[in-house]
Amino acid sequence: MAKLSPSLLSADFGRLAEQIKEVETGGADLIHLDVMDGHFVPNISLGIPVIKSLRKVTKLPFDVHLMIEKPERYIEDFVNAGADIITVHQEVSPHLHRTIQNIKSYDVKAGIAINPSTPLENIKYVLNDIDMVLVMTVNPGFGGQSLIKEMKHKIIELKRMIKDKGLNVEIEVDGGVKLENVREVIDWGADVIVAGSAIFKAEDVIKQTKKFKDLINR
Repeated sequence: MAKLSPSLLSADFGRLAEQIKEVETGGADLIHLDVMDGHFVPNISLGIPVIKSLRKVTKLPFDVHLMIEKPERYIEDFVNAGADIITVHQEVSPHLHRTIQNIKSYDVKAGIAINPSTPLENIKYVLNDIDMVLVMTVNPGFGGQSLIKEMKHKIIELKRMIKDKGLNVEIEVDGGVKLENVREVIDWGADVIVAGSAIFKAEDVIKQTKKFKDLINR
């Protein structure tokens, strides 16, 4: 059964604690926290102190997506802030295996994110060492973008690679997932669905979260 990880990037930053409670009530499985540094991606978002303060609000796992340069410098800080899953980008991690081992040394799950133009070839030698691959279906940096349909083939191929290796690695999909296409994305092979504006821009966040969960569980 696929999981739902609402992205706080699209939430009301003045009501983050309340909005976490809303998606939790709606049945969310995780909370997706996008960390941006204004260098790797052209935006700045949540940081360590905010994540630490939000950790007190919910017991849902924190799915922390680091869109930052030199993520290896901050792994311990994000663990201490309450991260349960830490995902770093292949594109900024020249010593990817070392970074993965560093994450796992803190007894949290390790994920690798890849941008739309990044080939699967770049991560095939670390698949054995990770818990999740985050496939970006938009170019990272901003919420509210449309899903790049060509990513369908990447997700299907990644699912095949994982199955052929007999691994227990989840595929997370982030970017442009809406009620209208969530079932299609799951059929491609997604195990974890990230939805931001499609949830938090709705008139009723709780009801919208429930609609996503109903479709995911169908």
